Amino acid sequence: MITDTAYWEPDIERLSRQDMVALQQHKLTVLGQRLAASETWRSHFATAGMKPEDIGHPEAFGELPMLEKTDLRALYPYPLLTVERSQVRRFCATSGTTGLPVMFGFTERDLGDLLPRQMARIYVAGGARAGDIVYQGYGYGLWLGGLGFDLGAETIGATCFPVGPGRGELAIQWLRDQGHTVCSVSAFWLMSVVAQAKEAGIDPKRDWRLRLGFFGGQSISAGFRSELEAEMPEGFQAVNSYGTTEAGGPNVGIACPHSHDRNEMHLINEDTVLTEILDPQTLEPVGPGGEGEIVLTTLEKEASPVVRWRTRDLVRLSENPYDCPCGRRGLPLIGPIVGRSDDMLKIRGTMVFPSQVEDVIAATPGTVKEAWQIYIDRSDRVLEEGTVAIERRPESNAGTEQLAKQVADTLRARLGVRLKVECHDLGTLPRYEGKAERVIIRDK
Repeated sequence: MITDTAYWEPDIERLSRQDMVALQQHKLTVLGQRLAASETWRSHFATAGMKPEDIGHPEAFGELPMLEKTDLRALYPYPLLTVERSQVRRFCATSGTTGLPVMFGFTERDLGDLLPRQMARIYVAGGARAGDIVYQGYGYGLWLGGLGFDLGAETIGATCFPVGPGRGELAIQWLRDQGHTVCSVSAFWLMSVVAQAKEAGIDPKRDWRLRLGFFGGQSISAGFRSELEAEMPEGFQAVNSYGTTEAGGPNVGIACPHSHDRNEMHLINEDTVLTEILDPQTLEPVGPGGEGEIVLTTLEKEASPVVRWRTRDLVRLSENPYDCPCGRRGLPLIGPIVGRSDDMLKIRGTMVFPSQVEDVIAATPGTVKEAWQIYIDRSDRVLEEGTVAIERRPESNAGTEQLAKQVADTLRARLGVRLKVECHDLGTLPRYEGKAERVIIRDK
């Protein structure tokens, strides 16, 4: 287990909170001057009776207009592009699960300097070092995750195997034969790979050398993380990370060895990605221990910056956000993503997040941790009932009916609402190589 503290850019990572805020303020002023040259940005700020230069005034920042996905889609195909298209070296995009993907450009500096530095901090803060062998299992194409983790591994001097998702029958052997020490991959996919390895007679605890895993794309519960760590070689740490395409990469949050056991992450790049945690109803900042929505402003990104982008991701600000033994006291601590404001279900008046359901499934012996769904029958997510589908491990002492009842009873005790639970045999429900789709609208 990694317990030492290392920094990629110690002069920045060890700044006091006061000095970090001063640095952010300087960069906001520069950003406002740059956006003032963009007619699109001037029009955006004018909707609130403001202008881009107002970004540089601390008393005005909280009054700046928010950015929503509808704003970006209205500017299709290249929203808020602040450089000539000829200066863009690469485009990446959001998933497009609820409409056309939104394109974000990257200049040569964005790709060759900014993102590699941001991702190097992610890797080093999480415990990776030069000389590590990285199984990089995130996807490619227009999605940014695989590219970002590749660049970070290469920047810190690790050896990167950019395998991408899938190919489980080969991955189980490569992890053994090539001696990978670090992985960046979907946690649910890695759990599936563990199951494939066991079926092939490979014992991950004995035959693999993994000591560290970086898991983003979606948050994993503490229960699922513990289950995954128990399947791995002794000392393996499953590290939560967080980022978004709009922020410029998987570059926003990472757990350090000291915050890992508290299930918290540092906002590791606050000098380049300013982060607000706001009450989603009032849009006022929450205090320590409060739950709010992550709102992002990219301070240095050249091609497609965002100002006050509403991620809809909900997190809890740490009770002690500026007090970590690792020394990164200017980079606040947050908990893992607890849900999305637009993923929330309201069942008989009770708010339910998929992450809460996952916590119960992960903590119940005999369930398959990576395979579960929530079925609903209304797109507005205001419901009288919902169904949770799970799978039973063949070696479980409980039968399918008993396991379903156990999960249903625990969900009712934890959430205060009764959900129907269906228990299936192993292999019935879908597996996901990338981001899992947990809430499915189906016909009655």
